[in-house]
Amino acid sequence: MSAQKITDSLFFNNLDKDLTKKTLQDALTGCHDGELFLEYRFSERLTLDDGRIKTSSFDATTGFGLRAVYEDTYAYAISNELTANALKKAAQSVQPIKHAGANATLYLPALTPSVPLYTQENPLALLSFESKVDLMGQIDAYLRSKDPRVVQVSAALSGEWQAVKIIQAKGRETQDIRPLVNLMISVVVKSGERMESGAFGLGGRYVYDKIVAQNVWKNAADEALRTALVNLESVAAPAGEMPVVLSCGWCGVLLHEAVGHGLEGDFNRKGSSVFTGKTGEQVTAKGITIVDDGTLPDRRGSLSIDDEGTTTQRTVLIEDGILKNYMLDRMNARLMNKEPTGNGRRESFACAPQVRMTNTFMTAGDKDPEELISSVKKGIFAKSFHGGQVDITSGKFVFTSAEAYLIENGKITAPIKDATLIGSGIEVMNAIDMIAKDACLDNGIGSCGKGGQMVPVGVGQPSVRISKITVGGSNA
Repeated sequence: MSAQKITDSLFFNNLDKDLTKKTLQDALTGCHDGELFLEYRFSERLTLDDGRIKTSSFDATTGFGLRAVYEDTYAYAISNELTANALKKAAQSVQPIKHAGANATLYLPALTPSVPLYTQENPLALLSFESKVDLMGQIDAYLRSKDPRVVQVSAALSGEWQAVKIIQAKGRETQDIRPLVNLMISVVVKSGERMESGAFGLGGRYVYDKIVAQNVWKNAADEALRTALVNLESVAAPAGEMPVVLSCGWCGVLLHEAVGHGLEGDFNRKGSSVFTGKTGEQVTAKGITIVDDGTLPDRRGSLSIDDEGTTTQRTVLIEDGILKNYMLDRMNARLMNKEPTGNGRRESFACAPQVRMTNTFMTAGDKDPEELISSVKKGIFAKSFHGGQVDITSGKFVFTSAEAYLIENGKITAPIKDATLIGSGIEVMNAIDMIAKDACLDNGIGSCGKGGQMVPVGVGQPSVRISKITVGGSNA
């Protein structure tokens, strides 16, 4: 069954489609833009802790959000009732946004047919509750049998199935069916008085079979345990300015935070980004190309259409160090006289869309990863990060490693604990002087917060060498 038929069957039992479109059209007359966002979402989450299922939840939500846009402001009304009366009240509540805009011209960018990037199957229906509980128990038993130093095992299995239909002015319809699953495993190990932890997760827009296969979850469990045991042997991180090599994949979270947010169109239209007004200028070292791509099949950050109904695309943001484009939703594209890039996203029907990333990454270079390590006399190799903080206006950031090592005389030596990288996005991007050819995305665990909303994203990069960056540590 097509996505259109599925969404029609969900949303137009209590709603008459023709009346819905007329109500929307009346609400948007005199506005520059707007849409009706209809959503059904089924989600579940199971967590394991201390050898037993700690929580188990299932949620089913439905509702709509009606947005009317005039110039750079909007009115937004929501309801969890899919009825004609609720829609009529919502339409009335957004009327004041039009004020002097009775003659406003509706913004209707061309609709590009989208290609489904993932299955329409509901992952929640394809694996029994008993099987999910059994999987949690197997993970716990497996890790405890692997090493006597394991003192705690935690795991979380989550899945959702979201159906959306977006109706724009003139009755233009788009729709999408979106699955999403995730498995996260963490383990605590103890030796003497010292305790350390490690974690590993994976997921994407597919059904559970890709993560509950025995070889897959065992590999995830092994990685979580390996990281915990590495941290158990870690020494104090050095402090000062030094070269740092970042691993491929999840270390792209630094790029996401320190550079990606600064390339979102709303910040640049308002002049609050370090990249404002720099299109066509050299903003990073040569050789660096950064892309936002929502069209990658099965990836956590991918969408066949964004939450405004725009088909997602591959947008080259920085090419060989030159700023080429910003990520844009419809409102910022209209105000900046550009085309939207499919980056209008929202957490749910209860939220208005914002400019957000999808899968944001740096493309591959031409060096062997080993060459980056061997080129460093004294520095740090960061394999993964816990996360960090960034100031969009200045681009300054602080990131703390989850797994990192000393590099001494061109070789990786002792693991170190909580190495903190301190710098600014543009400075770090200009300090990258070696890029490996091992580009990859993360394992499908990323979520991004902005304006109080969380959405799933992907991050990635090849291994890179930063010639010099400030490292905060306790061993000076």
